[in-house]
Amino acid sequence: MDLRIFTEPQQGASYDTLLTVAKATEDLGFDAFFRSDHYLRMGDADGLPGPTDAWITLAGLARETRRIRLGTLMTAGTFRLPGVLAIQVAQVDQMSGGRVELGLGAGWFEEEHKAYGIPFPKEKFARLEEQLEIVTGLWATRTGETFDFHGRYYDLTESPALPKPAQSRIPVLIGGHGATRTPRLAARYADEFNMPFASVEDSERQFGRVRAAAEEAGRRADDLTYSNALVVCVGRDDREVARRAAAIGREVDELKANGLAGSPAEVVDRIGRYAAIGSRRIYLQILDLDDLDHLELIAGQVQSQLR
Repeated sequence: MDLRIFTEPQQGASYDTLLTVAKATEDLGFDAFFRSDHYLRMGDADGLPGPTDAWITLAGLARETRRIRLGTLMTAGTFRLPGVLAIQVAQVDQMSGGRVELGLGAGWFEEEHKAYGIPFPKEKFARLEEQLEIVTGLWATRTGETFDFHGRYYDLTESPALPKPAQSRIPVLIGGHGATRTPRLAARYADEFNMPFASVEDSERQFGRVRAAAEEAGRRADDLTYSNALVVCVGRDDREVARRAAAIGREVDELKANGLAGSPAEVVDRIGRYAAIGSRRIYLQILDLDDLDHLELIAGQVQSQLR
């Protein structure tokens, strides 16, 4: 089981804070550092000092880390034109020496679009499908050849399809709870399917839909990696668990029901239940980015038991 660190900087984090967490992620032996792609805080957080851009952040981290994978859960398709996104991600992949992964979703948080003047179209999912075809098509076009796409929402003519990523193929992540269109898109474009904030039972059902869609599309179901994203709150004892839950404004019982919470042994057992239904990677949502002791505890007493 791979453990990856997943952050939500829109809740309040500077680049320097994210750099500190990313370096701890690398030093402690985690597989990757991922971040959300949002511009507005959610819930009761004040959001200070303000948002950071996902791909500018990852470009910086690409030059200041050496081993960990870097990516987004999920880049919002509403934020960037697909041709521009393909250039940005390929450049960051070059900057990292080939360590980038792209999670791409339709975009859903209407309030942040209103707050920053970003169009919020009704037909987001149909646009996402064209975006995936364009981004992956640009990267796959041979050097010296051109790429054309004439869709309903986007039109590209004789694109040189440059720059090229450092990797021969940047892994693409698609995720979500949708029962029909999401599995179909994952089967066509994804290297990894991610189920966010879901129970073991719901994850198993959705993985089954994706596996069936992959086979229907002519792919082996096991060609995809299946993963989960879950909030994590680990403590050496009940008091420490309660303190960490309070720091992120959550209740312990709720976290145990809907995430990974409790003692290291409890969390290892919970992760084992996800592994049993085919999950091979867990994105640990870290909500208190100043609590580096939390990362050390997870590395020393959870991750060490999963290798």
